[in-house]
Amino acid sequence: MRRGAGVGAGAAYNAAMRLRYDCSKCPGYCCSYPRIAVTERDVARLARHHGLSVEQAREKFTYRYRTKEVDERILRHRKDDVFDSVCRFLDRDTRRCTVYQARPGVCRQYPHASRCGYYEFLRFEREQQGDDEFIPNA
Repeated sequence: MRRGAGVGAGAAYNAAMRLRYDCSKCPGYCCSYPRIAVTERDVARLARHHGLSVEQAREKFTYRYRTKEVDERILRHRKDDVFDSVCRFLDRDTRRCTVYQARPGVCRQYPHASRCGYYEFLRFEREQQGDDEFIPNA
C-alpha cells in the first residue's frame, strides 16, 4: 500500500465520528462514576507521573474491589459538592482532571462514542433554565 492511501476514507470516517460533546462545559460527571477501574499499566503511568513506585501509587490512588463477578482495582474518590463523590484526581474548583496527561485508559476512551448522554442532558437542561452554568441534580 502506498503512503497516504486510504486517507480519504479515514477523513470521511472522522467526519462521521465528529464529537458531539464538549467536556470543558461539563462538571465532570464521568469522574463521579463509583467504579473507575484501572489496569496495572494505568497505575504505572500514575506512578511515573507522581514520581512514586508502582506499589506506592497502587496504595495511594486505588483500592481493590472484589465481588463474585469482578476483581478490579478502582480509583479512590473524595467528597464533592456537585456530585456525592468524585475521582480523587478531579480538581473540584476547575472541574478538570489534574492528571490529564497520565489519566487511565478508561478515561481516555470515555464516552466510547461520538456522543455523551450526560452532555446532551446537561445542554438541554441549561437551555431550559436559560443558564449556561446550570448543573442539574442527576
